[in-house]
Amino acid sequence: MLVSMLIVALLLAVLQVAVYAHVRNVVVASAQEGARFAANADVDSASGAARTLDIVGRATTQRTAEGLACTSGEEIDPSGLTVVVVDCSGSVPSLLAALGNLLPLEASGRAVKEGA
Repeated sequence: MLVSMLIVALLLAVLQVAVYAHVRNVVVASAQEGARFAANADVDSASGAARTLDIVGRATTQRTAEGLACTSGEEIDPSGLTVVVVDCSGSVPSLLAALGNLLPLEASGRAVKEGA
């Protein structure tokens, strides 16, 4: 009985790591896509954060998107180019609902702003 409980706990831990890695990859890809969207010439740079949260909500769950706070803005890189940066941070749901959003996550996406 004790061995089976340990095996189940180990299985849940491995599954949690896999889900976390997947969600992290989705958030990173969404931040990059949000930055690419906001880097378009006729789009406001601040719209990248909302676009990122929309993509995360469609790709995972709305609860995951609600656990993140994303910001977007423009920066000048060392070569003088204007770069749109989308930064997201927050926590993602764990498999064990009783634990809540305990898994921290940070992601960033960058794209060069197109000329007007």
